[in-house]
Amino acid sequence: MADAYSSLIEAFKNVGVARAYGAPVRLGDGEEFVPVALVSFGFGGGSDAEPDGGGASGGGGGGVVFPLGVYSRGSRGNPVFRPNTIALLAGLVPLVCATGFAVRGALRALRS
Repeated sequence: MADAYSSLIEAFKNVGVARAYGAPVRLGDGEEFVPVALVSFGFGGGSDAEPDGGGASGGGGGGVVFPLGVYSRGSRGNPVFRPNTIALLAGLVPLVCATGFAVRGALRALRS
């Protein structure tokens, strides 16, 4: 189990801010973009150790990268965030649903 845990740590060692803010990309006209993403990952493991030395163990992990937009230079040279509209709308769907369920629950509680 310790070997599996060590390999998972090695696999996720490079995940962090470097994944959320990508390397700058230069276009042909000299404009530079820095991609921005929401990065989420997780892993876990477990075992079923039996007294007779048998049992099983396992682990796994996964992650998701959600493109949020890019930073670029504005007209005055200051950094400007340009959101990925489609990803922004897709990311807001769970928030809107959760807010709707919360408001519905609160209204039901007030009625009774």
